[in-house]
Amino acid sequence: MQLINFKTADGHINLGAIKGSQVINLTEAGAEQTVDALLAGGKASWDKAASLVATAPATLTLSELTLLPPVLNPSKAIAVGLNYVDHAAESPYKDAPTYPVLFHRFPSSWVAHAADLVKPKVSDDFDYEGEVAVIIGKAGRYISRADALSHVAGYSIFNDGSIRDYQFKSHQWMMGKNFDATASFGPALVTADELPGGAIGLQLVTRLNGKVLQDANTRDMIFDVVTLVSVCSEAFALQPGDVIISGTPAGVGFAQKPPIFMKAGDVVEVEVQGMGILRNQVVNE
Repeated sequence: MQLINFKTADGHINLGAIKGSQVINLTEAGAEQTVDALLAGGKASWDKAASLVATAPATLTLSELTLLPPVLNPSKAIAVGLNYVDHAAESPYKDAPTYPVLFHRFPSSWVAHAADLVKPKVSDDFDYEGEVAVIIGKAGRYISRADALSHVAGYSIFNDGSIRDYQFKSHQWMMGKNFDATASFGPALVTADELPGGAIGLQLVTRLNGKVLQDANTRDMIFDVVTLVSVCSEAFALQPGDVIISGTPAGVGFAQKPPIFMKAGDVVEVEVQGMGILRNQVVNE
């Protein structure tokens, strides 16, 4: 299934399932109101949604809907830095990490597919980072590697937009990674059964104004999804709806010669095999 949160003309939020270019309004058909509620509802909610996807008519046109991020209110969103060897090499840090580099990303810092990314007025160093987002479906603490993928509901696309001069002001990346509306998330949650285990072997491409700047494969992650789920759960219980943003490959803007940063009017696309395209335009604050 490919599940979305979307807003209707009257402002109500609904849960939808994509079928080609059409959408089933699962909320209207009797399912939960949002992806978040579906994740929280456990197996019974998932079974009901799957039954409706198989039987309910698709009455909406995807291109006409206002999408929201596929998870609205995660209890936590953990991002991963330097998770591809080639990206670590192009960074100021050079060496590949031996333990995952983890930091937090606030929901206020991201927007949905087709919404505007906002370049803050205090910086011109607005960078892109195409990534795969891992969405947790089952709670757990101290999750073993053998059980890790059973806790994953699905995957989505994330553009981990970064304000580089603020990111490198200190050893902590929080400021540069959490300016309001500088990242994007979506368009859909693609359930894990539609993708290879651990989302391994998927091509990831980032384009800025049509030019390919990142082109890599998820098999090249240093720490795979199994490792990230297991390691994160050592510190805190993962909850349904939590998001692990799994890291970006080489080709980010600050490493280009000369650097390439996003500016107002630019269009950035992150495409991941089997997940579609996350597209956003940049505007000035």
